[in-house]
Amino acid sequence: MKKYILLFLVLLSISGFAQNTINNYKYVIVPEKFNFLKQNDQYKLTTLTKALLEDKGFTVYLDNADLPDEIANNKCNALVVDLLEKNTMFSTNLTMLLKDCRGKTIFETKQGKSREKEYTVSYNLALRDAFSSLAETPYAYQPAAETTATTASPVSAGTAATDTATVPATVPATATVPATATASVPVAAGTALSSSANVAGSAVTSSGSAAPAAKAVAAESKPAPGTLYAQPTANGYQLIDTAPKIILTLYKTSVEHYFIAANGTANGIVFKKNDSWVFEYYKGGQLIAEQLLIKF
Repeated sequence: MKKYILLFLVLLSISGFAQNTINNYKYVIVPEKFNFLKQNDQYKLTTLTKALLEDKGFTVYLDNADLPDEIANNKCNALVVDLLEKNTMFSTNLTMLLKDCRGKTIFETKQGKSREKEYTVSYNLALRDAFSSLAETPYAYQPAAETTATTASPVSAGTAATDTATVPATVPATATVPATATASVPVAAGTALSSSANVAGSAVTSSGSAAPAAKAVAAESKPAPGTLYAQPTANGYQLIDTAPKIILTLYKTSVEHYFIAANGTANGIVFKKNDSWVFEYYKGGQLIAEQLLIKF
């Protein structure tokens, strides 16, 4: 009898731990104004935080928005974002926290840093640097109830234990689903990437196995090589790489999808052509056209 009690306690603790992961949350709430800021969406941190989490696969709402009944009736169904600022004289430092409804930290990113002097650029780069640790963490939504039921089944009855034991046997058959989704990544780009991640995650969750889904999302969350990230500025955008380094500065014009562009050595225009972004400029009297991968 003592063995069964001990086994139950072990499985119960495992179940409780499994529920305290980002995989058990579909929704995330982002505050319109973080505590260390004076204005709503100052330095575009709220906008950027929401975009990064949506790219990861979460369904994100601002705290002042109309929330769906699933969250409005139970705030514990969503994580809440908090940003910690620890600036120094020479650098901007941000850490992102994902907390549950009780204020417990479910995930804490590394401290992101930037030495840029312009505040909007510096805060954006620091946040992206911090988020990189979350971007590298596999995520596939799996309701906590499903995790608990699967883990607790071996204790309830002998037949239930047999049924649970057969679950791993289905993994090889369902493993083809994330493999197919991953193979489509080079063809899709931008927002299509997030859609693929959601499809893969939901398909594998329904089959009862979370492990293949986590691998699929991890593979799909990586941007295509050479992707540039657009950070809002007062007059347009700054395009940065993963270093992060400012590659190109875009200035808004009166025409949609047309920007005046400069990279320090060349001046030209960036425009959208056939769903692709192109940077055109003159070099040595010759017109040069470069195709860009931009993620706004």
